[in-house]
Amino acid sequence: MLDSPLVFVDLETTGANPAFDRIIEVGIVKVSDGRIDYEWSSLVDPGESIPPLIQGFTGITNEMVRGAPRFADIADEVFARIEGSLFIAHNARFDYGFLKNEFKRLERAFQPRVLCTVKLSRALYSEHHRHGLDALIARHGLPCDARHRALGDARVLWDFVQLVQAEKSPEAIAAALKKAMKAPSLPSGLEATAVDAVPEAPGVYLFYGESSHSPGGSGDLPLYIGKGVNMRARVQSHFAADHGSGRAMRIAQEVKRIEWIETAGELGALLLEARLVKERQPIHNRRLRKNDELCAFRLVEGGETALERVPLGGARVEDLGQLYGQFKSKREAHNTLRELAAEHGLCLKRLGLEQGKGPCFNHQLKRCKGFCVGKESPARHDLRLKTALAVLKLRAWPFPGRIAIRERDESGGRCEWHLFDNWCHLGTAKSEAELHEAAQTRFDAAFDLDTYRILRRELEKRAGSVDILKLDRHV
Repeated sequence: MLDSPLVFVDLETTGANPAFDRIIEVGIVKVSDGRIDYEWSSLVDPGESIPPLIQGFTGITNEMVRGAPRFADIADEVFARIEGSLFIAHNARFDYGFLKNEFKRLERAFQPRVLCTVKLSRALYSEHHRHGLDALIARHGLPCDARHRALGDARVLWDFVQLVQAEKSPEAIAAALKKAMKAPSLPSGLEATAVDAVPEAPGVYLFYGESSHSPGGSGDLPLYIGKGVNMRARVQSHFAADHGSGRAMRIAQEVKRIEWIETAGELGALLLEARLVKERQPIHNRRLRKNDELCAFRLVEGGETALERVPLGGARVEDLGQLYGQFKSKREAHNTLRELAAEHGLCLKRLGLEQGKGPCFNHQLKRCKGFCVGKESPARHDLRLKTALAVLKLRAWPFPGRIAIRERDESGGRCEWHLFDNWCHLGTAKSEAELHEAAQTRFDAAFDLDTYRILRRELEKRAGSVDILKLDRHV
């Protein structure tokens, strides 16, 4: 495969996000039959100021690109120089992603075969841990007279490939190429470019099938909703040839279209996924669906039984600190109680799991300390019950009012504020101004168990974080 026409490509850009940043230099080295056909490079006017950090890093200044062609002006030439050749780049997703986005802005398709030299290096030199371009230059003694300039870095890649061909056997190279260029097996009904269009960013993705899946025939009912900190990689995992389950295979066979919503990070993706699954009820999602059977226990003083089972969906968020457990059904709740009863010597009648006169079943098995036969007082029994239930207690809201959690995507420049009160997610703001406006707004938010779990984990992870903003209690 390395004997076919090759183009070694490197780009310099204004930043790391192909959706927002732009190309400032293109470098291409074309190789045929093991020899360089030509070297070509061009500065590109990005239509925006180059950040000082990038100027210092590359040496490319605003003055240098002033008067240079825009990408649209050189698009035909770039396309012609790459077409029909194997596209080779270091961390190829970066360079390929930028070029694909530039061509997309021009409403042109761009889909060459791609080889990433990072993957190639990992496959052939697995004994090493670092495979960045600087590491390859130092490890293999590769010459580079213009580091961080497009053409200089492209030349290094050709030198690396020549070294690989000299040091490794054809069989080893072929195996490494197969591994490095392994592509996901896309469903027959999905366009070849559909996965490439999904950004390598946090967010939520939606799989759609035929319109007949929607009760109204509009095609708006998703097959599946998922989330990922790298959506493209997560989507690709669905289409691996070795499906882990029949369900995964059915999803892959049925999907015809992919949509996505970007977020600033994992928290936003988790919250959005939980909400959309409940709203849209995709047929292949089992988790996060709305469950009317969710329930918990409340201690009852002075009653015949010590516990009352209450629906979590109708619980007042102010009362959460007095509830125990988060059960998916009545059956799960009662099974948990039976396990606790056996472990702590509790009475099944006092727990409301048995009725009638005489000793409970646990007492007959010598697992009950005798409340049901008058050997133990309610107070003594219920003190032990409280101890047993302690691990299941729901956490009371630990703040005097609303809070906002800031989430930032450093690479994409996206920032979001997630607003919460009493474990309820009230919404997500895109700016501080929008946040403070929302903070003064009344919301009728209902308790959601998934949101509670997501937020509780996030608060434990972010303990002491400056990204948690405590807001004044709302009016």
